[in-house]
Amino acid sequence: MILDTNALSAYADGVKEAVAVVDTAPSIEVPVIALGEYRFGLVHSRRRQNYEAWLMEFLQLCRVLTITEETTYQYAQLRSDLKETGRPIPSNDLWIAALSRQYGMPILSQDRHFDAIKGLRRIGW
Repeated sequence: MILDTNALSAYADGVKEAVAVVDTAPSIEVPVIALGEYRFGLVHSRRRQNYEAWLMEFLQLCRVLTITEETTYQYAQLRSDLKETGRPIPSNDLWIAALSRQYGMPILSQDRHFDAIKGLRRIGW
């Protein structure tokens, strides 16, 4: 399962419903994009040290997905499809969706705009 940034944050904050989904996932993947967004959020957090320590431990349990040449093909097709339907999504989420399609894995997210993407399964909590 691929974690969107809001899922990573919810898990870090111990949101019961998100924790239950993540803890039962057969595997946990964090896109490098979501990791960057999460770390950006920590820059001004009063609990930065706590969250950084938690993140270092959490990253030992999952795989960080990076952008590859294959991802760029998925990105280009998704962006084109969404443009044709007039339903663009934020750029970072487009990259996360491309990784989801590339690896054939669902995305854990509260962002419903992922639902507009054919061949992508979003799991909420």
